[in-house]
Amino acid sequence: MEQGLGAAPGWATRSNETLMIEFVLQGFSELPRLRLPLFCCFFSLYTVALMGNAVIIAVGSHSASLQSPMYFFLCNLAAMDIVCTSSVLPKALVGLAFEENTISFPGCMAQLFFLTWSASSELLLLTAMAYDRYVAICRPLHYSSRMSPRLCRSLAVGVWALCALNGSLHAGLMTRLSFCGPNVIAHFFCEIPPLLLLSCSPTLVNSIMTVLADAFYGVLNFLLTLVSYGCIVASILRMRSAAGRRRAFSTCSSHLLVVSVYYSAVFCAYISPASSYSPERSKVSAVLYTMLSPTLNPIVYSLRNTEIKHALGRLISSL
Repeated sequence: MEQGLGAAPGWATRSNETLMIEFVLQGFSELPRLRLPLFCCFFSLYTVALMGNAVIIAVGSHSASLQSPMYFFLCNLAAMDIVCTSSVLPKALVGLAFEENTISFPGCMAQLFFLTWSASSELLLLTAMAYDRYVAICRPLHYSSRMSPRLCRSLAVGVWALCALNGSLHAGLMTRLSFCGPNVIAHFFCEIPPLLLLSCSPTLVNSIMTVLADAFYGVLNFLLTLVSYGCIVASILRMRSAAGRRRAFSTCSSHLLVVSVYYSAVFCAYISPASSYSPERSKVSAVLYTMLSPTLNPIVYSLRNTEIKHALGRLISSL
C-alpha cells in the first residue's frame, strides 16, 4: 500500500478512500521528565520477567519432582507471561527511548491479538490452578483421578486454543472498522477501548463481544476462583491440626496472591464501558498486569515453594 500524494502521515489514499496505515502510540509522552526512570524500570521488569519465567519453565520441564498438575499449569502460566510481556514491553521501551512511537496497522492488530490471547489464557489458567488446589485440599483421595496427566494436557490445549480464537475474533472485528479521524492511541500499546474511541464506524458489535468476553473470562472465572477458595478455606478451618492448617494455607497462598494482583488490574482496565475510558487509569492498571504481574509470578512461586528452590538448585548444579 503506497501513501497517496498529499496524504497526512499515517494515512494512505486508494480509490478516493482514506485508509489508516499506522497509529501513533501516545505512551508516557505527557511525562517527559520520567522517561528515563520509566525506561530503566520497564527494562528491568522485562528482563526479570523473561529470566524468571524462563527459569520456571526450565525447572518444571526438567525436574522429576515437579511433574504434578500444579507445576504443569505453572509452566503454562509462565509461557503466557512471556507472551504477554513480549507483546507490549519492546514497543513501550521504544516509545520511552524516542519522542514519537508509531506502529503499523497490521502490527497493531498483531499486538492486540497476542495481548488478548495471553491475558485471557492467564485468567483461565489461574482458574484451573484454583481448581487443582481445591481438589488437592478438599478431595485428596480423588486427586490422582480428577487431575490426571491426560486431563491436564487437554485443559491446557483447550485454554490455548479457545483464547487464540478469542484473540483472533477481537482482532478480526477490529480490522472491519474504519479509522478516519485522529490516529493517536492514548496508551502505550494497542488496546481495545482506545481503538474503539478512534473508530469512525459503528462499534456496537465490537462492544458487545468485548462485554461478553469480559463476562466469561473476567467475571465468570473470578467467581469460579472465589468458589474454589471458599471451599478451600472452609475445609482448612475444619482441620484439627494447626500444623495441617498452616501447611494447607502455604500450598495456596502464593496462588491467591497472584490471583489478587492480576484480577485487580484486569478489572480496573476492562470491566468498564468504553465511554468511561480513562487513559491514566488504564495505563496504571496495564503496567500491573503486563509488567508487574509477570515479573512477580515466578518470584512469588519460587520464594514460597521449597520444591522449586530445591529443583532449581539441582538444575544449577547439573549445569
